[in-house]
Amino acid sequence: MSTLSTHVLDLVAGGPAEGVAVTLWRGETVLFAGATNGDGRCPEIAAVGQLEPGIYRLEFAVAAYFRDRGVALSDPPFLGVVPIAFGIAEPAEDGKGGHYHVPLQVSPFGYSTYRGS
Repeated sequence: MSTLSTHVLDLVAGGPAEGVAVTLWRGETVLFAGATNGDGRCPEIAAVGQLEPGIYRLEFAVAAYFRDRGVALSDPPFLGVVPIAFGIAEPAEDGKGGHYHVPLQVSPFGYSTYRGS
């Protein structure tokens, strides 16, 4: 089984994105709902504990975040919620690969993600 963390960076402000609503799903089940802290991280997601292999989805409410910061967005916004679907595989027998870090770099019009460390 594996653990999960995330980190959101605001590409407009050039720093961590505080207050982004984050939801973790497995299928139709919500495993976690919270918001990023002042460092753009969501340490409470660790309370979900060990995740079994499978497909998961993180959703980031980016339009609400940017509107709260006074960024003018169209209606509807180009990006409302950014969903990142990802797979968690069984960790290698040597114990490596048991942690998944899913960062999000975001602006009102684009985003990037990758498997971090």
